[in-house]
Amino acid sequence: MVDDAGWGVRFDRANAVQIRVRRLGGTRPMAWLSARLLHHLDGPLLRRSIGRRSVTAALTGLPVVELTAVGARSGQSRTLPIICVADGDRLVLVASNYGQRRNPGWYYNLKANPRCSVALRGRRYEMEAYEADGEERERLWELDVSAYPARSHYARRARDRRIPVMVLKPAGALT
Repeated sequence: MVDDAGWGVRFDRANAVQIRVRRLGGTRPMAWLSARLLHHLDGPLLRRSIGRRSVTAALTGLPVVELTAVGARSGQSRTLPIICVADGDRLVLVASNYGQRRNPGWYYNLKANPRCSVALRGRRYEMEAYEADGEERERLWELDVSAYPARSHYARRARDRRIPVMVLKPAGALT
């Protein structure tokens, strides 16, 4: 992966343990544990480090952003950690929800309120979200799966749900 946009978001430098954890992430027990535990550990650590550190990133070697979006129903600001991959000057978030049969809440938040921010590597960025479709969605899905193979397991478990791929572009940028 070329870091052409200066994000510093790389996923191609994982060690043997991180690669193994990425593969195990797709198993039902690991997905169940991750869904219930990791965001509770990552959230406070990401907030304290302004997006520099997370347990998930340490375990997997995958980049994690701290996404802040406005709740679709509540109108309240919601912040949570999410694995991402970079695509030029954009960040890609996959709404896999660990293979559950429904999309994660953050997906609906971004659909209702596309303006958001991410903390990454000690800086906060104002972003705007949109859902990728067609060829763009397929290309970004493959990019994400190449970084995190567990997503293909999640897609099988999600059954009839087509997992959304969300793109975050710098606020004010053109698509």
